[in-house]
Amino acid sequence: MTEPQPVAQPAPVAQPAPVAQPARAMTGALPVAEPARVRRAALRLIRLDGRAFAAMIALNALAAVAGLAGPWLLGRIVDAVKSGAGAAAVDRLALAILAAALVQLVLSRYAGHVGHRFGERTLARIRERFTERALDLPVSVVERAGTGDLTTRGTTDVAALGATLRDAGPDVLIAAVQAAFILAAVFVLDPLLGACGVLGLLGIWFAARWYLRRAIPAYLAEGEANSALAEQLAATTAGARTVAALRLEHRRITACQAAIGECRRTRVRTLFLRSVLFPVVDISYAIPVVGVLLVGGLMANGSMTLGTVVAAALYLRQLGQPLDTILLHLEGMQSSGASFARVEGLALVPGPAPAAGPELVPDGDRLVAAGVHYAYDGGPDVLRGVDLTVRPGERLAIVGPSGAGKTTLGRLLAGVDAPRTGTVTVGGVPVAALDPGRLRERVVLVTQEHHVFLGTVRDNLRIAAPSATDAELRAALATVGADWIDDLPDGLGADLGPGGHRPDGAQAQQLALARVVLADPHTLILDEATALLDPRTARHTERALAAVLDGRTVIAIAHRLQTAHDADRVAVMQEGRLTELGTHHDLVAAGGTYAELWRSWHGE
Repeated sequence: MTEPQPVAQPAPVAQPAPVAQPARAMTGALPVAEPARVRRAALRLIRLDGRAFAAMIALNALAAVAGLAGPWLLGRIVDAVKSGAGAAAVDRLALAILAAALVQLVLSRYAGHVGHRFGERTLARIRERFTERALDLPVSVVERAGTGDLTTRGTTDVAALGATLRDAGPDVLIAAVQAAFILAAVFVLDPLLGACGVLGLLGIWFAARWYLRRAIPAYLAEGEANSALAEQLAATTAGARTVAALRLEHRRITACQAAIGECRRTRVRTLFLRSVLFPVVDISYAIPVVGVLLVGGLMANGSMTLGTVVAAALYLRQLGQPLDTILLHLEGMQSSGASFARVEGLALVPGPAPAAGPELVPDGDRLVAAGVHYAYDGGPDVLRGVDLTVRPGERLAIVGPSGAGKTTLGRLLAGVDAPRTGTVTVGGVPVAALDPGRLRERVVLVTQEHHVFLGTVRDNLRIAAPSATDAELRAALATVGADWIDDLPDGLGADLGPGGHRPDGAQAQQLALARVVLADPHTLILDEATALLDPRTARHTERALAAVLDGRTVIAIAHRLQTAHDADRVAVMQEGRLTELGTHHDLVAAGGTYAELWRSWHGE
């Protein structure tokens, strides 16, 4: 089965709860790898395709050697003509120049072919590794960083790396080898002329050093600004209806314009760096040639021949081509270096902590939160000393006003986040210590954000159960009341997305809940999972889920108090604290916060 591709809504559906990582707090954007780590990653990629890289170096070196023959032979022609040699000798040297040029052409062409194949294989490895790391990211990290940053790294930054590996990398490598051989040839001709050439190139060295010290930070800032702009545009587009309904157009436009202004500022900075580098380089090209001609003109009748001076001048003039290539791609190399640092930065996000001993196996499915405190990114606590035990098979409703900490508590129970202090355990084992695979067997968190993938209805459902039969898929859809599938021309084979059926919000939620039925977890946490369904459909779906998950633990976080009415127990959250816990009837009789919410729900 071809892996389905996303259609809309970037948030995942029925996300199995990942292991929270207490070892390192992640705030803001995703991390960026330091230069030492980037170098190690680049060396690792080279080692993985070492033969191709060595062949590329060898072919480039041979091509550079062949390119050195032309100026040297032309110098010999000058000396031969000066000494009175005949046309036959000149013709032989001219044919040798032609042969050397052909050899250089063939070797350069084949070196480029090998280099491009090396670049494509390396880019494939980078993409595969990036995908693996992105899929392993904890949900909390992605939420804090924003989808714009992750999307930009997976598209713009990877594309920049691809351009470098396909084009700039091989070209710069060839040019660097050629430049080294040309300078060596000038020293072989005459050390004094070689020294003149090197001294004349010092201007390029100083300009390049000035540029390189400033380029990486500038390009990193530009990449960060691009990520921020992508995040603003994605948030504005996804919430377009909300923006229009609340008349937030001016505020969103202002935020987007500020992000665009920051992008422009960082782009102007990189343009300024190039505007200083390139004029200095252009002037520096002529200096070594002029120096060699002046020194050679003074000494041509003494310790060196006219042919030697001509050959050295031609070599240094020829040096402009590889240096042009290097400088042409210098911007792209710096930009791709910053992109590689951003792509490699995903490796800095801490993964699951290795178990110190044998793997812990939960004894049962009892969820216990004890003395839980939690704060987002070092801010004030949003949960304060929560103690809650959820019995296996229990249907628990968590209710309370907006901002009371209901969703945060659900995330901790699902293992998306870890408490700042206190513990959250399942079967006596800390949720954060569970292997991700074992945790997925027990806890699944379903939010009101749902994701539909490009592909058929069958493809979308088999994400949760790859071996499920069509009968099992239809049974899962029937369980959540998704009878609209029968109205599609191809049924389970109907395409979803552009060119096919576009499911609305309610249908997307039903697909997500059908996946939950197929996954059959021990514990299910519903965080407003039926919010987009109409009341009648939501009521039917919740009852169907309760029947299917009989004997399983169901934790429902909802504003619909009808859900609390049907639950075994109700937990009331207020200002980050668990203030009431009991059955619906007991809490109504107690006349506390829940009773007020219930009367308000019924318009009393």
